[in-house]
Amino acid sequence: MGQAVKAAFPAIDRQGLNRLETHFIASEIYRRDDVAARQAKLARLISTNVIPQLLRLHTDVVIDAPAVEVLIKALAPGRLEISDLADIVLGSDLEAAVAYVAILRERGLSMETLFIELLEPTARLLGEMWDRDECDFIDVTLGVARLQKLLASFNSTHEVPALDQRRQVLMAMTPGDQHSFGVTMVERFLLAAGWEVQTELSATADELAELASRKWFAVAGLTMASEERMESLKGTIVQLRKHSQNPTIGIMVGGPLFTENPALAQEVGADATAPNAPAAVVTAQMLFDVSVSTGLPA
Repeated sequence: MGQAVKAAFPAIDRQGLNRLETHFIASEIYRRDDVAARQAKLARLISTNVIPQLLRLHTDVVIDAPAVEVLIKALAPGRLEISDLADIVLGSDLEAAVAYVAILRERGLSMETLFIELLEPTARLLGEMWDRDECDFIDVTLGVARLQKLLASFNSTHEVPALDQRRQVLMAMTPGDQHSFGVTMVERFLLAAGWEVQTELSATADELAELASRKWFAVAGLTMASEERMESLKGTIVQLRKHSQNPTIGIMVGGPLFTENPALAQEVGADATAPNAPAAVVTAQMLFDVSVSTGLPA
C-alpha cells in the first residue's frame, strides 16, 4: 500500500499529508476529547474488514487492447467501493484512502470519473449515515475533510499559494426563497471542513453580484426550494458570473428539485449540484480544483 501512495504522490510524505489537516479541517473539530478514541476504534474495524478487500484489488490482470474499455467499465466504482471508502475516511489513516484511489487510477479511471462515481457518492453516503444516526457530526466532518484532501492532493491544488485565503465560499438562497435550512446546513459543514463562508439569507441578485465584485470567492452556492424560483436562480447565476471578481468562480446549486433531477443544474447555468451538505463540501473542493487548473491567480 505504501508503494501505491509513493507512486501517486512522489512529493508528499506522511508528514506532508498530515499537514494538510490545517487546510481541510477546522481546528475546533479536534477540541473534542473523544476524537482519538473514535478514530482508534474505526481504525481497528478498517484493519480487519476493509484492508483485506483493498489487497484483493492488487491482483494483476493481463488483457488485450479490445478488452480495455470493457475492463475499465467493470472496474468503475460501485456500491462496495463507495462503502469501503466511507469506512476508510472515517478512520485515521489517510494513506489507506490515498492508496485506494491510487489503485483505481492506476487501472485507468480518471479523476473526473472517480469524483462522479466514487468521491461525491462517498460524501453523499456519509451524509446519509449521519441522517440515520450511524455516525455523528464530527465523524462526518473528518471523513469529508479527508475526501477534500484526496481531491486536492491528486489535483495538486494543496500547493496553491495562500491556499487558506482562496478557500472562500459565498452561500445564499435564490432571491425570493424563504427556506434557509439547506443554506445553514451546508454552511455548517463547510466551516467545519476549513472553508471561509459568507452567508447571505435575504440578498437580491444585484446585491449578491455586487458582493462578488468586491470580494474574491472560489465558489458560490445557491439553494432553491421551489420551481417557481427557477428564472430567479438563472438570472442570479448570470449576474454572479458577469460581475464576479473571480472570472472562474464555480457555482453549485442544491435543493429537492436538483436532487431529483441533477441535470437541472446545467439548465440553470450552474457547474454542479450536490444532494446533501457533506457532498456539497466535496463538490466545492472539486470546483476549486477546476478554478486552479484554469488559471486561479496566486
